[in-house]
Amino acid sequence: MKSSAKKVELAPYDDLFSTEESRQEARLEKVLEVPLSELHPFKNHPFKVKDDEAMMETADSIRQYGVLVPAIARPDPEGGYELVAGHRRHRASELAEKETMPVIVRDLDDDAATIIMVDSNLQRESLLPSERAFAYKMKLDAMKHQGERSDLTSRQVGEKSQTSIQLVASQAGESQRQVQRYIRLTELIPELLDMVDEKKIALNPAYELSFLKKEEQRDLLDAMDSEQATPSLSQAQRLKKYSQEGHLTIDMMRVIMGEEKKSDLDRVTFTTDTLRKYFPKSYTPARMQETIIKLLEAWQRKRQRDQER
Repeated sequence: MKSSAKKVELAPYDDLFSTEESRQEARLEKVLEVPLSELHPFKNHPFKVKDDEAMMETADSIRQYGVLVPAIARPDPEGGYELVAGHRRHRASELAEKETMPVIVRDLDDDAATIIMVDSNLQRESLLPSERAFAYKMKLDAMKHQGERSDLTSRQVGEKSQTSIQLVASQAGESQRQVQRYIRLTELIPELLDMVDEKKIALNPAYELSFLKKEEQRDLLDAMDSEQATPSLSQAQRLKKYSQEGHLTIDMMRVIMGEEKKSDLDRVTFTTDTLRKYFPKSYTPARMQETIIKLLEAWQRKRQRDQER
């Protein structure tokens, strides 16, 4: 005969003697002093942490005052914690020879952690195009994945009238088209993307080049090197067109990269060696330039007088 008694779950011993206030306090986030060695970088973190002048200034501040704003991390299944926000503060703390730093530890899934990581860094004043490109892509992928889940918060449900790309753009203060153009840069091979960061290739030509196949991009590097030139917007658009038509070859790339650009045709350049034979040896390049300008101005005045006669 089955027993009709229902299973009774007893509250933990500590809960029986704890107050509501103490239980609420236990649920609050706490700032912990975590050893630097236990904090690991976020997987595929798109923002570069450099030991530049700004980093040295941050290290000096931490050396004097400590870390004023706690980092955010989540438990790492393999031990320690994965940094979500605070990578630069972590590096600066290392340079300041600190052993720990204040951290708020949260249980975050991959999508929530990615969005916090990106948003906490997008506020920085100077971001490289590659950093912005991969950050937007990571956030967009995370928001799309969140949109597919059934456990959306009320805030997320209210925002579903906007697409994920619209949300990323509005929250970043960018146009949707600009965000899409940045994300497209993630299709560039690392060498070309580095040239965009170094301002050797402008953003608009880089966007067009991102449509080239990876092997075509590598061939383009060789063509750029052999012709000692980088593509203008019109050249990049032609490279893209020939690629999409299946006609782009390394020889065609060299021909295009060997063209004189309009800016080159509008510029007259004299080397110092060419001008040196017309001036005393004691003249510096700056003095030669000043003298040339005076001679041209005198020639122009004479020409105007001759025309008035």
